[in-house]
Amino acid sequence: MKKPRAAMRSCCRKQASSKEGRKKHAPSSSQAKPSAPDGLAGRPEEVVLQASVSLYHLFRDTAEVTVFRESLLSWYNREKRDLPWRRQRVRWTWTGGRMLEVNQLWAGLGYYSRGRRLQEGARKVVEELGGHMPRTAETLQRLLPGVGRYTAGAIASIAFGQVTGIVDGNVVRVLCRVRAIGADPSSTLVSQQLWSLAQKLVDPAQPGDFNQAAMELGATVCTPQHPLCSQCPVQSLCRARQRVEREQLLASQSLPASPDMEECAPNTGQCQLCAPPTEPWDLTLGVANFPKKVSRRPPREECSATCVLEQLGAHGGARILLVQRPNSGLLAGLWEFPSVAVEPSGQCQRKALLQELQSWAGPVPATRLRHLGQVIHTFSHIKLTYQVFGLALEGQTPVTITPPGARWLTREEFRTAAVSTAMKKVFQVYEGQQPGNCKGSKRSQVSISSSRKKPSPSQQLLDNFFRPLICTDPPSLNSVAQ
Repeated sequence: MKKPRAAMRSCCRKQASSKEGRKKHAPSSSQAKPSAPDGLAGRPEEVVLQASVSLYHLFRDTAEVTVFRESLLSWYNREKRDLPWRRQRVRWTWTGGRMLEVNQLWAGLGYYSRGRRLQEGARKVVEELGGHMPRTAETLQRLLPGVGRYTAGAIASIAFGQVTGIVDGNVVRVLCRVRAIGADPSSTLVSQQLWSLAQKLVDPAQPGDFNQAAMELGATVCTPQHPLCSQCPVQSLCRARQRVEREQLLASQSLPASPDMEECAPNTGQCQLCAPPTEPWDLTLGVANFPKKVSRRPPREECSATCVLEQLGAHGGARILLVQRPNSGLLAGLWEFPSVAVEPSGQCQRKALLQELQSWAGPVPATRLRHLGQVIHTFSHIKLTYQVFGLALEGQTPVTITPPGARWLTREEFRTAAVSTAMKKVFQVYEGQQPGNCKGSKRSQVSISSSRKKPSPSQQLLDNFFRPLICTDPPSLNSVAQ
């Protein structure tokens, strides 16, 4: 057992023995309870595995923590941006991250499930909780649907003053750089350590301001690719910056590295917060070597056949059929054209699609079903190819009986409905093939590109709310939401 202990002691040049370090920095029973992230200390996964972590990556005394808090809050009070939720805290803290609107207004922005969860949570507060918002991170996360650890901590600290730390993408970046954490931040152990660090640092007198300051620092100064280190209020405590200086000294070969410069020794293989030895330091990145860039798996590819079914002789004008997606899964609850999942080979696409159409609209003339083109739309984890079909019901008895989960809309109603960007692209292909338009145009036969276009009316509404000084072009009826 002596060799492992010796290896651990060598992990940090100035580190005290593992036993002493744990005694010095482990919270007492009286301290542990209030320092639990989000009030969820009872969960076994929150146990921090100190034996596998060098103290080099932690804050080891109250003086360091005090300097960090004071420096960050002083900077925040001078430099903080004027954001809506910093004026009306309870209402904006929850809705600020939810884009303020319901699905019909923010369709195309990618926040569909958030809008649904926001509505569900508001309904529960009113109908089941007597209009009283939960005030702690633990009860917020437990009682409100869609409220996770970060959102619960943000509401509890900013709106209600609970002393609880929070970790979002900006805070991950700040903490990984300040403590030179090079391991995968998405791993369980590193995530636990980041939440533990956030809880230790949060200011007990101003928890909401401190959490906003940490996020603000990551958003405006400690940015992903071009951090403004000279403007950082906690630069003196940043181990990533210290590492940059040390590497520059070694690279110049003009001066030896300072023997007083503290570092972790990743080659021991003991510290699980260091980057693996197989990942060398990149001099061109500087502090942006932290955090580790997590390689994302490419989105899986799927194919769907979808049809724009239009009644040209319907009462009140031509109408288009939309059906509602299931309440769970991709684009849950949104409205779309009738669609079926198909194989990319194209076999049986028409037959499967006709069966789907008949289940919603009754018998349809199969000979009028035309293939118009395709649309490729990439979601966060799925690359979906839509084979676009069109079918016009003309000279037939209009469909008057609509089953649950289906709606017939005019074209104008469609443009304001809660449909995804993908469905708007599909409709563009359909419109391009109609008489009076550029029938057979090259644009309708190829995949619609994702290049920047004019914002939709919904996007403009949100842009005008958050950035009232930004001028936007007038909405186009055929605009595609970004």
